[in-house]
Amino acid sequence: MSGDFDTGEFWAAMALDAPDGLAVVDSAGRFVSVNKAGSRLCGEPGEDLAGTTAPFPLAQTVAAEPAGLFDDVSREQVTTWTQPSGTRREFAYRVQRTTSDPAWTVVAFRDVTEERHRQRRVAAVARTAANLASQGSLPATLDALAREVLQTDALAGVQILTVDDSGRGLRIMGSAGFRHWPDFFDRLIECRERGAALKMLDALQESEPVVVAHRWDTIRSDPAWEPLHEYLSELRWDSFASVPLIIRGRAAGVLNAFFAPGQVIGERTLEFLAAMAEQASIAVDYAALMQRERDVVRRQERQRLARDLHDSIVQQVFSISMQAKSMEVLAQRGKPLPPESVRRIADEVGLLSQTVLTDLRAMVHELRPASTTELGGLEEAVRALVDSTTNRTGLRFSLVLGQGLDALHGDLAEDVYRIVAEAIHNVVKHAEAGKVVIRLAVRDDELRGSVADDGRGVTKAREDSPGPDSGYGLKTMQERAQRWGGTVTVKPRRNSGTIVRLVVPLAVGVPLAGRGAPVEITPEWTHPAGKQGRAS
Repeated sequence: MSGDFDTGEFWAAMALDAPDGLAVVDSAGRFVSVNKAGSRLCGEPGEDLAGTTAPFPLAQTVAAEPAGLFDDVSREQVTTWTQPSGTRREFAYRVQRTTSDPAWTVVAFRDVTEERHRQRRVAAVARTAANLASQGSLPATLDALAREVLQTDALAGVQILTVDDSGRGLRIMGSAGFRHWPDFFDRLIECRERGAALKMLDALQESEPVVVAHRWDTIRSDPAWEPLHEYLSELRWDSFASVPLIIRGRAAGVLNAFFAPGQVIGERTLEFLAAMAEQASIAVDYAALMQRERDVVRRQERQRLARDLHDSIVQQVFSISMQAKSMEVLAQRGKPLPPESVRRIADEVGLLSQTVLTDLRAMVHELRPASTTELGGLEEAVRALVDSTTNRTGLRFSLVLGQGLDALHGDLAEDVYRIVAEAIHNVVKHAEAGKVVIRLAVRDDELRGSVADDGRGVTKAREDSPGPDSGYGLKTMQERAQRWGGTVTVKPRRNSGTIVRLVVPLAVGVPLAGRGAPVEITPEWTHPAGKQGRAS
C-alpha cells in the first residue's frame, strides 16, 4: 500500500485477518476499534474495548506515514496489559498516525510475554553465573541467587536449603520473599512429627523435581502444619515446586519455589528452576572445595611449623637449657665461679636467645604478611623476609627491586609475597645454595619477578627428596599466579641452581579464579616442598 490511507480503507484491507493485533486509538489514548487478533490478545471483545483506555503510550511527534512502514521493527516499544482474568501480558507495539484524521493513531501490537520471559530467565542465569565468583560468603551468594529467581519469575518466595555437615539434616542457606524466623526448623520438625508431608524431602530423596499444585490450600487446611501456618501465610502463594541440588551425582539440597496465585508451572518454568538449582549446586560445591582446601593448607602449615620449630627453635632452646644446667653444676661445687666460664656461658645463652627471638619473629612475619604488605608495601615486606632469612640461615641475598612495586596492594601484593616466600623456603630447605638473587619490577603493565639460586638444581632435588608432598609448594605458587592471570615457570639455570620466574599482567583487575596458563616445569622435576599461606 502506498500513499495516504483512511481508517475505513485500512480495516478493509488489513484488519480483519491480520496475524498481529491492530487498533485505532484516539488522541485521549482510548480504543476506537480493535481487530480480531487484538481482541484475542487483550482477552476482551472489540465492542467492550471501545472507549476504554489503551495501554499504549503514544508519542505525539509521530509523523503520518503509509502503513507499509509497520515492517520496520526498530521502533517497537513494550507495554503491559492485564486481561480481565488477571493474567498479565506484555505487548510489543508500533504506532502510526493516520492521514485522514491526525487525532487517530493506528497501533500494531503482538504478544511477547513468553519471549521476554525467556530473555529474563537467560539473563538471570547469566548474571548468577557471573556473580558466583564475586559474592563473598556462600549465604550471600545463595541469597542473591534466590532473589534472581524471585524477581525473574515474579514468584512469591524462594528457599535454598542444603544438607548440613552431618548429612542428616537441612539448613536454609538462601532465601527471598520470606521473613527470617529463627525457629523455622524447630517448627518444621514439629510439623513432620505431627504427620505433615514434606514434599521437599521427596525431591531430595528421589533426586527429581516435585511439583504440587494448590499446595497452600492443602497446608492451610491441615492441622499438622499449624506450627508453620503463620510463617507460610506471610506470602500470597498457591502452588509449590522443589528442585534438588545435584552435586557429583548426589542430591545435596533443594531449591523451593512458592508460586503466586494464577501462575502455571510449565516445562519451561521447571527448566529455569533446574538451571538456577544447578548454579546453586556449583556455588555449594565450590564452597565445600574451598573449605577442604583451607583444611589442607592449615594441616600443611602446622606440619611445616612443627618441622621448623624442631629444626631450629627447639634445638636452640635445648642448648640454652644445657648452658643453664652447666651454670647450675658450677654453682653446686661451692667454689667461686670462674669469670671466664660465666662470661662464656652468658655469651652463648645471649646469642642463642637472640637467634630464637629472630626465628620466632621470622615465623610470625611469614604467618602474617598481610599487615606488612598493607602498611609497608610489597618492597618492605620482601626486604623484611630477606633479613629474617639471612639472620636465621646465613644465606646471602642479592635484592634487585625496580620501580612500580609501591602500586601493588591488597591480595595481589600478598600473593606475590607468598610466591617469593615459597621460592625462598624451597631454596633454604632443598637447594643447599650459598646465594639467592631476587628481582622484582613492573614493566610494560606486567609484574616480573625471579628467584634464582646457585644450589643443586631441580633434577638433584627430585632425586634426593621426592617425598609424598612433592609438588605441593609449586602448586601453591601456580594457583596464586593464576588467580591474577599470571604464570610461574621453574627451570634449571645454565651453570647451576634453579630459577623461578613470575609474570603477572597488571591490566587484569579481577581474579580469574583458576584461569591462566599452567605452570611450566622441566619434565624431570617436581618440587618437594610443602604449601604455606592461605588458599587463593
